[in-house]
Amino acid sequence: MSDVFRDGRFQAQDWPVLAADAPLPAAGGVVIGKARYLAERDALAASNAVVGLLVEPADTFDDIAADLDRFPVIVVRFPKFNDGRGFSHARILRERHGYAGELRATGDVLIDLVPFMQRSGFTAFEVVNEPTRQALAEGRLPLVPFFYQPAADAAAKPLAGRPWLRQAPRAAAE
Repeated sequence: MSDVFRDGRFQAQDWPVLAADAPLPAAGGVVIGKARYLAERDALAASNAVVGLLVEPADTFDDIAADLDRFPVIVVRFPKFNDGRGFSHARILRERHGYAGELRATGDVLIDLVPFMQRSGFTAFEVVNEPTRQALAEGRLPLVPFFYQPAADAAAKPLAGRPWLRQAPRAAAE
């Protein structure tokens, strides 16, 4: 199950995560961890290698903020469904650092979290949980009609008389 859910369908894996000690391939894009990127930053820049970045829950971005635009994809690992640091990573990348590339969630991605991940700025998902894969394949995303906070998906509109309450675009259309 190495495919990726993107644009409403599963697609072939195009950015595999490379093991920390594996050599970079001669062609094609791969995702490397932040520690490896920092250790090989100058060599990667000199070689014009195309790499994505793997972000772990405890990672920060201040030391690589100037480099974020060189990553076509950033993969954020969710080691457990109840570890919310990946949501913060997504918001920080999108809102503070203006990251505009693909933002992919990987790990313990469950169907009830996908709408919130999308609101945080995720655009792709590597899903291993079989019920979640099936629900995504069937287009069964849970509907979350109202939100109390602004988010990276600026499409949610404030409701009249309640500027803090936002209605999801999908809920407004139904």
